[in-house]
Amino acid sequence: MQRQFESMQSTMTWYTVHHPSLIDRLVIRFIKERWHFKNKPILVVLDPQDKVIREGKYIFLYGGDDIEWIRRFTTMADSVARDAHIHLEMVYVGKSSRREQVRRAIQAINTGKMGTAWQEPMIWFFWTRLESMLFSKIQLGKADDYDPMMQEIKKLLSYDKSRGGWAVFCKGSEVVVNGHGTTVLPTLVEYTDIWKQNVVTIGFDKSFKDHHERLHGIEHPCCRFEFPSMVGRIPESMKCPECLRSMEKHITFICCHDENPATNILD
Repeated sequence: MQRQFESMQSTMTWYTVHHPSLIDRLVIRFIKERWHFKNKPILVVLDPQDKVIREGKYIFLYGGDDIEWIRRFTTMADSVARDAHIHLEMVYVGKSSRREQVRRAIQAINTGKMGTAWQEPMIWFFWTRLESMLFSKIQLGKADDYDPMMQEIKKLLSYDKSRGGWAVFCKGSEVVVNGHGTTVLPTLVEYTDIWKQNVVTIGFDKSFKDHHERLHGIEHPCCRFEFPSMVGRIPESMKCPECLRSMEKHITFICCHDENPATNILD
């Protein structure tokens, strides 16, 4: 476990602390007072001079392995951001599986200069962390169907198992929209004709969220979760993170052809 942690740590481009006890008390106080850290994990982006990078910046985290959808999404997002005069960053975080398709998507994003694409170790770390958060809650019997943070994590894990893309739209550290590609992309497409005029009065983020919620009420892609048989306790029932109805339970056999389930992505 320690060797695996050190291997992952070596791929991280930011400074990491080997143990919390090494952090000076003054630093802890600064983090609590200036960054308002309580108990919930946070990520604060700093430049090489340790200055916070644009706290109110708009960010799209997005994933999937459909290269055509990725092209349409990034092109439309860039066009809308330019017209609305907002600073927008786009970061591709791939999928938890289908590594060969994700590699092609990363190559297409880098070649087409369609924003930032995480490399495989960081993608693995991102999805493993999300899955661990859900699975650990389930093993402890504390998977609260009404916990807002867990519902957002469930949405991401569900989108990851579905077809097509998805995107999380943030303003600084605040999540504005967490949506499937079937609603996020149409929201961007309809910017000029429908909700552009609202940006001046209520702001870009509120306008985007309001229109997305209207489309979300029409389009509802199925939610699904996959639990490996070796995960231990599998919940007898789960609430859908989108509509809170009880989900149907199935047993699924799956083969993704290019992957060995027991093979670590770093091997």
